[in-house]
Amino acid sequence: MSFMQAATKAEAWTGHDTQLLVVAAIGIALIVVLIAKLKFHPFLALVLGSAFVGLASNVELAKVVSNFEDGVGGVLKEVGLLIALGAMLGKLLADSGGANRVVDSLLAKATGNKVVWMITLVAVIIGLPMFFEIGLVLLLPVIVLVTQRSQMKLMRIAIPALAGLSVLHGLVPPHPGPLIAISAVKADLGTTLGLGILVAVPTVIICGPLFSRLAARWVPVDAPAVAGGIDTKHTADLSDVKRQPSFPVTLLTIIFPVVLMLLKALGDIIWPDAGSAPAIRTFFDFIGQPLVAMTLAVLLAMVTFGYAVGFKGSSITTRLGQSLGPIAGILLIVGAGGGFKQTLIGAGVGDAVKKWAEGANMSVLVLGFIVAVALRLATGSATVATVTAAGIVAPLASSLSPTHAALLALAVGAGSLFLSHVNDAGFWLVKELFGLTVGQTFKTWSVMETLISLVGFAFVMLLSLVI
Repeated sequence: MSFMQAATKAEAWTGHDTQLLVVAAIGIALIVVLIAKLKFHPFLALVLGSAFVGLASNVELAKVVSNFEDGVGGVLKEVGLLIALGAMLGKLLADSGGANRVVDSLLAKATGNKVVWMITLVAVIIGLPMFFEIGLVLLLPVIVLVTQRSQMKLMRIAIPALAGLSVLHGLVPPHPGPLIAISAVKADLGTTLGLGILVAVPTVIICGPLFSRLAARWVPVDAPAVAGGIDTKHTADLSDVKRQPSFPVTLLTIIFPVVLMLLKALGDIIWPDAGSAPAIRTFFDFIGQPLVAMTLAVLLAMVTFGYAVGFKGSSITTRLGQSLGPIAGILLIVGAGGGFKQTLIGAGVGDAVKKWAEGANMSVLVLGFIVAVALRLATGSATVATVTAAGIVAPLASSLSPTHAALLALAVGAGSLFLSHVNDAGFWLVKELFGLTVGQTFKTWSVMETLISLVGFAFVMLLSLVI
């Protein structure tokens, strides 16, 4: 069945569906124009864009407000708290000399282009069990300081790190997106994990170190003066640091939350039935929650990057407080991005895409990818795209072999990463943390995400031909 045939079959909703898609497109364009041309603050532009979409979609006036508020709250209760804790950890890492120690150790073992591959490897290791936002906040001081020390352009270092984090987040369990897709299409976790790594490795290489050469030419910016609340242009004042943390201590502190989350993931794999699992799995589930893991990491950093280097309690408290001020604007913008996403969902844009997909007739792998792409573009949420797309193609997955069911989960995951733009909170997080303009973020982050999606899906289809 062609697209036009599918549309004819659904005449009852086609007119409204078209209206919603047009309104969503105008709302996105409005936000871009307000920020890029009229120089509005992104937070205010997102508020106005959300109001336009809600009103133009004939949503109830009360719902226009509540949808936006729910979106803001949903993002901030997850990402906002993690950004704040990550900023605290990053501040102590920088002020104690720990970040300098990591950078010195990296550059001592790698020079020139080898630095790019080293930061890619670090990002992949950090990104394996960790949410994208947490990994980015943790790596931010290292990314910026490596950029300065290596005298390379920011995007030459940042893009490989972003690619490593993003690919792992979208394609490899135990991240929530892949797990949701695996559960929906009844794929085997181990098979999907193995195939996901096979797809992820070449995708990271192409979209990270290789693409960063182009990205650095398109956007030849240097490290920002302030990144995530950390002053990156001036050498940290180490006058009150009696002894800098060693490289092993610094590295262990950075990966501490990674280890906790990995323990949770391992517990879920070893004891899949939570009802009959031993108490140790309950313990792992608790400490592996991102909020708990990051809180414990900050407490550990207060010792390893605080008391152990000679800081007094009052000095540590002051530094933690100083880390929060500069990220207030970032939190508001990221929250407003979540509000705009929820406004689109509340208006019915996601449902409209779903209705069309249910009438389409094509390869199940292609269908899963295209539906995920459409939902990602419309709602800005990789999770919404994954949940909905996987649910749509799940009935078609029953006849697939175990390997092709796993590939279907990966196809949906690849589609959910397509073209991050102004309705994605991640877009604003990258823009603000690296001090980019909207145009620069499109040329780097958005292009990279699109490339990841297309390259990842290409490898999925290649595997489908040979296994």
